Amino acid sequence: MAKVGKRYLALKEKVEPGKLYSPEEAVQLVKSMATARFDETVEMAVNLGIDPKQSDQQVRGTVSLPHGTGKTMRVLVFAQGEKAKEAEEAGADYVGGEELVQKIQEGWFDFDAAIATPDMMRIVGRLGKLLGPRGLMPNAKTGTVTNDVAQAVREIKAGRVEIRNDRYGNVHVPIGKASFSEGQLLDNFYAVLEALNRMKPAAARGRYIKKIALATTMSPSVKVDPQLALARMEKRVA
Repeated sequence: MAKVGKRYLALKEKVEPGKLYSPEEAVQLVKSMATARFDETVEMAVNLGIDPKQSDQQVRGTVSLPHGTGKTMRVLVFAQGEKAKEAEEAGADYVGGEELVQKIQEGWFDFDAAIATPDMMRIVGRLGKLLGPRGLMPNAKTGTVTNDVAQAVREIKAGRVEIRNDRYGNVHVPIGKASFSEGQLLDNFYAVLEALNRMKPAAARGRYIKKIALATTMSPSVKVDPQLALARMEKRVA
């Protein structure tokens, strides 16, 4: 069993056991617990009322965070000809075809997102077992298999993140850095919540947003009241 440090235990005492915090209280508390020597990432975890084993209850898509993630995204694009040039001009970090496929097969993964034009999927498909488990495989549902590679690159660089449930029905999404203001984190928080609400599968039954928690890289999680969060989200949208 991993040993829990004194710092973590001290931070945990700040979180009231069993309490469901408002989004505003949770963000404030999470920021106060970010005491590491680096700018910690703030992550939002949501437990969904879906059956992950059913193909018609998968939740997958993207959301553009109003204030980005605070991370510089390294974007790789599989394209050739004019599309390759468009990707480079849009700011892609790596652009190519067969040579990039071979490089990845040899164990290179120094990128955070991958995009491909439809015609390149014939060679990119060979990377499914390597990129899939890492969440890096280009997919039309998330807008990463597209002919508009320039727009895709710009959106990812600006803070577009993927939403995808795991086998337990949970979704984990970074919503910024601890150095962000409370307002920026809340804007990103509600953007993710609204996107999740739109992605609700028609086959899902019962309560959809079951649990929400916020945490930084090195801090304990803070539970958020899901009903209150949804109510405030609806007011913001209205």
